[in-house]
Amino acid sequence: PGSVSPGPFPAKLWRLANSPRCGSIFWDARGERLLIDQRLLQRELLGARPGGGGAEGAAGLFKTKNFASFVRQLNLYGFRKAGPGPAGSAAGPVGGDGGSPAGPLHHFQSPHFRRARPDLLLHVQRLTGADKAKLAAGLQGSSRPPTGCQQ
Repeated sequence: PGSVSPGPFPAKLWRLANSPRCGSIFWDARGERLLIDQRLLQRELLGARPGGGGAEGAAGLFKTKNFASFVRQLNLYGFRKAGPGPAGSAAGPVGGDGGSPAGPLHHFQSPHFRRARPDLLLHVQRLTGADKAKLAAGLQGSSRPPTGCQQ
């Protein structure tokens, strides 16, 4: 979306989930959960070399080549792992055949990350240390206020 800065992690993720060229990150049928094919993500985005192909010019898109670090980044932005949805809820990659994934399929959700709601991305903020402690204690945490460049 034009109104969202392309730099922050959530904006990159949203663009990839909506890209017909990215097969490793896509929406469930309702557009409420993010589905990630671990093996394909590792090949397509995390293992990309500068100047290489991949989705949306994926070389250097994420600062890590490690899937666990990628998941840690999702958690830092308030995404939570979700179990598989109802039967038939996985839509498959946009423009793909919806066939079986190449690897383990991980489901993540965030109340502010929806396919048809790019305006909600402004609410997806990196959690503060205090928020992480609250989450660990089972309490609701609030995100940092947007910085000047995020407003």
